[in-house]
Amino acid sequence: MTMTDIEQRRELGDFIRAQRERLTPAIAGLPAGARRRTPGLRREEVAQLCGLSVTWYTWIEQGRDVSASPSALARLASILRLGRAERAYLFELAAKRDPEQHEAETVDVPSAVLACLETIATPAYILDRSWTARAWNAPATRLFVGWLDGDAERNLLRYIFLSAAARSLICEWEARARRVVAEFRAAGSAHLGDPGLRRVIADLRQHSPAFSHFWDQHDVVGREGGERTFHHPSDGFLRYEQVTFDVAAQPDLKLTVLVGGMAGTTAGR
Repeated sequence: MTMTDIEQRRELGDFIRAQRERLTPAIAGLPAGARRRTPGLRREEVAQLCGLSVTWYTWIEQGRDVSASPSALARLASILRLGRAERAYLFELAAKRDPEQHEAETVDVPSAVLACLETIATPAYILDRSWTARAWNAPATRLFVGWLDGDAERNLLRYIFLSAAARSLICEWEARARRVVAEFRAAGSAHLGDPGLRRVIADLRQHSPAFSHFWDQHDVVGREGGERTFHHPSDGFLRYEQVTFDVAAQPDLKLTVLVGGMAGTTAGR
């Protein structure tokens, strides 16, 4: 067992204990009873509320090597009144996948993020977990012919693989499309049970031989950004550097910005 594993178990135990000590009997729906020597709920009270063994719960707080099922962790997160970030942290420390991550969610783009989007002078857009564009600015509308400039399908993958405009616009389309599939697999690894993602994947496998081929290769890479080049029908050759950000408090939303926008000829690359 490495030190990393030991430290992670200790951090999990310390985190759970800290959350337990913040709870009061009243919040947990328990009678106050006699005066308590320590703050918060007792271990046996949390174990009982979660339907867990007191011994198992004690061991996990002590950082011992015990296996916690996702359902047990979900009950624990509920009893401890964990918020979204706290719940995600709990499952991360326990190295388990949160069963609620499989449920489709409709996430609203915060108004402040929309306002920020409009201040960006270069193409910028926001994708949800299925890589459907939820918001974009005017430069993105101009750049992405056939995707953000009309009433076409807003999903980026469907655009890349099913739109003839994308093959004309994106330089070295095959290499870029192959990498996009690998990035999508990596980004969606925690949500493979999400119905929206499954529909996108199934639809593309049915209608795009290229997507199906790339998907079956099981390549996985991070969405790292880098150079992006385009053959724009009006503006000619364009070169950008892509940067992607997580939207704070909305982990399913990603803000992508294309910085630069140097025009010229293909030979100028």
